[in-house]
Amino acid sequence: MATSDTDKAVTENEPPRSTGAPAGGEGPPTEKQPSQRAYHHPAAGWGAAKSVTRVLMRERELIDGPRAIFKMNHEGGGFDCPGCAWPDDTKGLKLDICENGIKHVTWEMTPKRAGRELFAAHSVSELATWTDFALEDQGRLTEPMVYNEDTDHYEPVTWKAAFELIGSELRALDDPNKAAFYTSGRLGNEATFLYQLMAREYGTNNLPDCSNMCHEASGRALQASLGTGKGTADLADWESADALFIMGVNAASNAPRMLTALAEAYRRGAQIVHVNPLIEAAATRTIVPHEFVDMALFKSTRTSTLNLQVRAGGDMALLRGMAKAVIDESTSNPKALDREFIDRHTQGFEEYRALCEATPWQELERQSGLTRADILKAAEVYSRADRTLISWCLGVSQHEHGVDTVREIVNLLLLRGNLGREGTGPSPVRGHSNVQGNRTCGIDHRPTPEFLDRLADVCGIDPPRAHGLDTVGVVEGMHRGTVKVFVGMGGNFAMAAPDTMYTAEGLRRCELTVHVSTKLNRSHLIHGRKALILPCLGRTEKDHQRRGLQSTSVEDSMSMVHLSLGMKRPASPHLLSEPAIIASMARATLPDSAVPWEQYIEDYDRIRDTMAQALDGFEDFNRRVRLPLGFRIKQPARELVFLTPSGRAEFSAAVLPDVVPQDDMLVLQTMRSHDQWNTTIYSDDDRYRGIKNLRTLILMNRADMRSRGITPGSLVDITATSKDGSKRSLTGYRALSYDMPRGCAAGYMPEMNALIGAADYSTQSAQPLMKNVKVRVAPGDSGTSSA
Repeated sequence: MATSDTDKAVTENEPPRSTGAPAGGEGPPTEKQPSQRAYHHPAAGWGAAKSVTRVLMRERELIDGPRAIFKMNHEGGGFDCPGCAWPDDTKGLKLDICENGIKHVTWEMTPKRAGRELFAAHSVSELATWTDFALEDQGRLTEPMVYNEDTDHYEPVTWKAAFELIGSELRALDDPNKAAFYTSGRLGNEATFLYQLMAREYGTNNLPDCSNMCHEASGRALQASLGTGKGTADLADWESADALFIMGVNAASNAPRMLTALAEAYRRGAQIVHVNPLIEAAATRTIVPHEFVDMALFKSTRTSTLNLQVRAGGDMALLRGMAKAVIDESTSNPKALDREFIDRHTQGFEEYRALCEATPWQELERQSGLTRADILKAAEVYSRADRTLISWCLGVSQHEHGVDTVREIVNLLLLRGNLGREGTGPSPVRGHSNVQGNRTCGIDHRPTPEFLDRLADVCGIDPPRAHGLDTVGVVEGMHRGTVKVFVGMGGNFAMAAPDTMYTAEGLRRCELTVHVSTKLNRSHLIHGRKALILPCLGRTEKDHQRRGLQSTSVEDSMSMVHLSLGMKRPASPHLLSEPAIIASMARATLPDSAVPWEQYIEDYDRIRDTMAQALDGFEDFNRRVRLPLGFRIKQPARELVFLTPSGRAEFSAAVLPDVVPQDDMLVLQTMRSHDQWNTTIYSDDDRYRGIKNLRTLILMNRADMRSRGITPGSLVDITATSKDGSKRSLTGYRALSYDMPRGCAAGYMPEMNALIGAADYSTQSAQPLMKNVKVRVAPGDSGTSSA
C-alpha cells in the first residue's frame, strides 16, 4: 500500500527542500503517468453514464445498484441519497439522481467486508501506512472493535462491553465539558435529536459539527441579517427566477442535480451568472441524463449566460460594486431600487448607501480582480431582472470575511426587494446529506436560551447554558488536555479538520476516542489511549426495531423534511442503527436518566412525537412527514417576518477587506476532485478538470508559473505561512496550469489540509480558512514535465 501523504507535511521555520520524488496522495496507488487535457464535453451526459456503469461493475452491484437508482430520492418508500442535500424533484421524476450520488450509494453497498480477519492480520501501525482509498476499499465494517494497546490491533468487542467502556469513561470525567460529541452530516434528524439530548443531559454543549468547517459563516450572516440561519428560497423559486447568481460553487461535482435547474432556467430565458476563480463544468453546458431525447441526440444545454472569474476572496468586492452600480442608477431611474420594500422592511440602508458611494471603482476592481466593465455587466443582469436568487457555497464562506460576504449578498438582494417573493431570496448550497437537519435538530455549540428552555420543559432535563466548543475549539482543547473523550458520529474528523498533524496529535492525547462509522478510515487509526470503532447501518439499509421497520427523516438544503427508508439487508447482522447506538451510549452514561431511551428505539415515531413538542416547525411531525413530499419548515423571513432585534432586515456596512496577495504569495483554495465525496476518494481522476492519475497537484495561473520558473507538470515545493507566522510545507507536488486569475491557486483536500495552520480560522465564524491558504510555490530539486 502507498504511504499516506499526511506524513509528508512538516511544520517548522525552514521546511526542507524536496528530494525530487513525487508525493503520494490518498487515492488508489497507480503506476500510470499523470496527464492533463482540457475537458470540452457537457457536464453530466454520456460522461456521467459511462462513469456510473464503471462504478456499478467495479463494486459488483449490477443488481442492487440499478435497484437503488429507482429507489433513491423517491417519495413513498425511497431512501434519501447520502450524498448532496439538493432538494428532491417535486413533480414525480423517476430518475432524480446523479453520478456522484450513485458512486456514494454503491460505495456503501459494496459486498466487501472489513471484519475481524482484517484487523487480526494488520496492526494499526501498518494500516496507518495505507492510503485513505485503501482503507475504505476494505469494505463495510461488520462488528464493534476495541483497540488493544499491548498488541497494536483492533479486536472484537461485544456491544454491551463497548457501551460500558463509553459510560465508565464519561462518568469518570470530573467535568462534562471534557467530552466532545462531533457529528458529520450523515445523521438523520431522529438520531441528531437524541445525540444532542444525550450530550446536554450529560452536561455539555460541546457539539462540534461539519458545519463549523463549511457553512458556519452563512448561518451567522443570515441570522444577523434576516433572523434565520437558513436560506429562504426553495426549488420552486429556482424554477421561476429571472436571474440566478451562482457563487463559489462547483455544482457539477458537489451538487450535480443543480444542473437540471440550471438547464431549465436557461431554456426559459433566465440569466445565469457564475462567479468563481475557476470556470467549472457546471458553468458551461450540460446534458441531463434523464432527458433521454437530448441524450440520444447528444444535445446539450447551456448553463450560464455570464462567467466572472473573481479572485479568491474577491466576491465581496464584486457584490459591493454591483450594489454601487444599482445605487448610482437610482439617481436617474427611480425603479432601480425598491424604495417601498427598503422603507417598510429594512434598517441601515442610508449608511450602506453612503458606504457604496464612497468606495472607489479602482479599489473594487483591484479587490475583485475584475474590470469595472465586468462588474457593470453583472449589475445590469441584476437590475433588469424582476426576480433574482443568489446561491453560494464554500468558495464564499471559507474566508476570513465569510460572514461579511454573505451579509453583502443579502444587502444586494434587499436593494430590489428580492426577498419574500416567488423566484427570489438567498439560497446557500448546504454541503451534504443532512447537515442542515443536524443544526435544525439541535447540533449547535451555541444554543439559544429559548431552545434550551423548551428542551428542558419537554424532556425534563437541565441543559447547560454556557456555549460549548466548535471544531477548532475541540482540537485546541485536546491539545490543552481539557478535552479527554471524543465521540464522532460519522465522518473522518482526522482528515476533514485543518492542520492535519496538529489534529492528529490532539486525538492521540485523548483518553478515549469513539467513532461510529460504516467503513474504515484514517480517524480510526489516529486514536486515543483507548479507542472504539462502532459499525452502524447505512442510509440504504433496512432498520428493523422491536416495533417493526423504521424510517428516519432528513432535511434538504432548502428546508424540506421527508422520510428515508432503507431498501437492502444490512451488511452484517451485528450492525446497529445510529439512534440505537446513541440511546445505548446514553443509558450507559446516564443510568438514572428519566429519558425513555429504550422506548425511543422501539419506535422512532416516539422520537418524532417528542421532537414535535421541542422544535419549532416540527409540529404534527409524524403526520406531515408522511405526506407525499414531506413538509417545509416554516421560514419567517420568507414571509417578511424578521426575528432580528429591530424586527427588520438589517443592512450591514462592513469594511471591504484587502484580499490581494502580497509579494510572491498565492492564495490557495482547497477543493474536491470530481471522483471524491468529502474525504472519500474513488479514484485519482478529476474528469471535469481533465486530470488523470494525479491528486498531489497544485493548479496555477500560467503567468504565475512562468514568473517562478515552473514548467507544467514539474515538481514543486509548497510552503504555507500561517496567521501565527509558522510554516508548513508539502513537497513533490506537480504544478499544472489552469485558467484562473493571477495570484490564485488550487489543490485537493484532504491532502492539502496539512497546509492550514491551527491559527488559520476566521475571527468572524471560526471556520478554517480552507479557501484562503497563503502559500509560496517554488520549483523542486528535480522533476520534469509529465502532464
